[in-house]
Amino acid sequence: MNMDATLYNTQGKEAGKVTIPEAVFGVTWNPDLVHQVVVAMQGNARTPIAHTKDRSEVSGTGKKPWKQKGTGSARHGSRRSPIWRTGGVAHGPRNERDYSRKVNKKMRTKALYAVLSKKFKDGEVLFLDSLAFEQPKTKEAKTVLSTLSGVEGFDALATKRNNAALIAVVGSDDATYKSFRNMGNVTLEEVRNLNPALLLQHKYLILTPAPVAVEELEKRGGKESK
Repeated sequence: MNMDATLYNTQGKEAGKVTIPEAVFGVTWNPDLVHQVVVAMQGNARTPIAHTKDRSEVSGTGKKPWKQKGTGSARHGSRRSPIWRTGGVAHGPRNERDYSRKVNKKMRTKALYAVLSKKFKDGEVLFLDSLAFEQPKTKEAKTVLSTLSGVEGFDALATKRNNAALIAVVGSDDATYKSFRNMGNVTLEEVRNLNPALLLQHKYLILTPAPVAVEELEKRGGKESK
């Protein structure tokens, strides 16, 4: 089953309708699945850096500091003990820790569609007919965003300073990419690289050219979206 959504141009005017599949933009919200997939993706992208040395790795003598009895001091067996100033660290972070988790393709796709559906239901998805620049122009890119902020429900495009919008394009356009890359509140990404974690980092999603982008998103599901 398909639905219709309003298609806009870069002047913020209605340019017609775009047909969107309910299997992509009409999925029931599943917070547990989305949380599981996002946490797994963040863990898979994590590279442990912090690393402490335990008592077997720190430098120092292995000789007993003093005899066991008769000194009046507490007994000690090694200067490498964690209770010594130059000793090893007990239970500290280790860079060999593995944070990765397995997430199959079906789960990732369902989580992606759940987030897309939630954003569409909340009025945070803008379908744009086209977006292209003859040459890199940040000024023109800002003008486009300012114009699109006039669309009902998208006013934060002009005021939100961080993670205002994720612009998903079909294919790579060097001029468009360079026009937006200096804007801290906007991220430009190809539709084929969209994922739940990336979508949740931004308030709005702008799909362009919308008909082709929607078709590509539907293909992501394959048999799972039917």
